[in-house]
Amino acid sequence: MSTIKWSIDPVHSQIQFSARHMVISKIRGEFEQYESWLETNGEEIENGSAFFSAVTGSINTGNKMRDDHLRSESFFKSEEFPNLFFKSTSFEKKSKEDYVLKGEMTIRNVTKPIELAVEFGGIITDPYGLRRAGFSLSGKINRKDFGMVYNDLIETGGAVVSDEIKLDLHVEFTHQPA
Repeated sequence: MSTIKWSIDPVHSQIQFSARHMVISKIRGEFEQYESWLETNGEEIENGSAFFSAVTGSINTGNKMRDDHLRSESFFKSEEFPNLFFKSTSFEKKSKEDYVLKGEMTIRNVTKPIELAVEFGGIITDPYGLRRAGFSLSGKINRKDFGMVYNDLIETGGAVVSDEIKLDLHVEFTHQPA
């Protein structure tokens, strides 16, 4: 089998995250500028390799003041570190639809291993002749592991922003068959 390079379809993909705010609620956000690819042996997903990069300045939580704070020294430090990166180290099948994607995440020039649960939606041919593969991925990181140490506390002792950040990605990849 030959290697297939799949490209992300940004029109049909969302790269989202959430964090607890003041212990009692969750704030969601997303990256609006990113690129990603997946390489597989034929259309066999297991043992494929994946790469992802997002522009940290493209973060959008629906609030300009909060977004500017996330781009600042307290969090992404976007001027100095304009991109975050993920590169897979393994892609293992657990069942028909369930996989585990392991890799290395780099944020603010700090690289740490992460693990993502993957739900594989399948592969189809769309009306334009493109092959499409759909995935939902979830996982979590500790923002402090990547140097984002902002730590204001509320009067009850809880954090304004949780250390744990939940990742929630829904993506489609395409390739043109030969």
